[in-house]
Amino acid sequence: MGKLIRVVSTGLFGAALTAAIGIPAHAGPGQGGSGHAGPAQGGSAQGGSARAETVPGQLPHAGWRLKDTGTDARFRGLAAVSRDTAWLAGSKGTVLRTTDGGRSWRDVSPPGAGELEFRDVEAFGARRAVVLAIGEGEASRVLRTEDGGATWTESFRNTDARAFYDCMTFFDSRHGIALSDPVDGKYRILSTGDGGRSWRVLPSDGMPAAQPGEAAFAASGQCLVSSGGRHAWLATGGAATSRVLHSADRGRTWSATDTPVPAGDPARGVFALAFRDSRHGLAVGGDYRAGQPSPRAAAVSRDGGATWTAAGQPPPAYRSGAAWLPHTVSAALAVGPTGTDLTTDAGRSWHTLDDGSYDTVDCAPDLGCWAAGERGRAARLEFQLVP
Repeated sequence: MGKLIRVVSTGLFGAALTAAIGIPAHAGPGQGGSGHAGPAQGGSAQGGSARAETVPGQLPHAGWRLKDTGTDARFRGLAAVSRDTAWLAGSKGTVLRTTDGGRSWRDVSPPGAGELEFRDVEAFGARRAVVLAIGEGEASRVLRTEDGGATWTESFRNTDARAFYDCMTFFDSRHGIALSDPVDGKYRILSTGDGGRSWRVLPSDGMPAAQPGEAAFAASGQCLVSSGGRHAWLATGGAATSRVLHSADRGRTWSATDTPVPAGDPARGVFALAFRDSRHGLAVGGDYRAGQPSPRAAAVSRDGGATWTAAGQPPPAYRSGAAWLPHTVSAALAVGPTGTDLTTDAGRSWHTLDDGSYDTVDCAPDLGCWAAGERGRAARLEFQLVP
């Protein structure tokens, strides 16, 4: 039998990944994605813990290993800090943290948050994190901790009944933005420059008009993502066409581009984005309703989101989350309630890796790839080398 490897350094990870997939190692760390969903997504919580089919170019014996969280909350917010440390944020105001690779999870939920729906979390190590609660009016809130969740401070509460915040992203440890569905015909951007201690609504004059019926999807915390110090992208659906909007100045001005991912219905569009740098991006989505077809559910951009091309072989069903594998230029994961898919050609084609139900996925530079979803599911990606 092969030995299950625990990769603890980026150098070893890059070498293992290069040998396994046959793609060049990349010097910089990978960029994971960091979502107004409709009814809860379907999908079984059984199976798919660590099964991998053999396909050309696939990582040998790669798959998810489930980590018992001890809760039935649904986790759509996920922040991968490392192979050892990860944060989960989900339903019933639940926030969990592990610092031992998922062997144990500490419930660090904010007191009195049981009525909140957390859909995004951004973490800056084992002690500092920011979580976003979604919903209409005052249900949309931001809370932060600097002591590993022992105490929490509410730093933003939405007082505009027209706003509905979906997801957030940080450019660095201080600068971040959060996204609301359109207010007065334009998406609303909330900004922080002090690590989430305070927030302000940015002027809307640099935001293009929203299409009728257009919105973002709070499905995975990845409808708003960033790369580098200034670039951000937001994903849309529900309108006649799905779009990706790009900002190069931390959310002050935006440009919009149509994508080939089908929309035209409140349940369809782009649900998640992942950019590994300022130019190379992936978009995944489809129709979140169980049993509904999701053709052309993935697209690729090589010019910073200015244009998008449909994947030649997309995932077989709706996908709500995506993340680039660290230190590669061509490998990424997409997850959804019916499975996980792997691409080794930068999104042109996808192959099924696992059939378990997950809503979101995120990767840290040291092989710390995590996924989370319904019924308390959380898992870490494991690699097995064959002698």
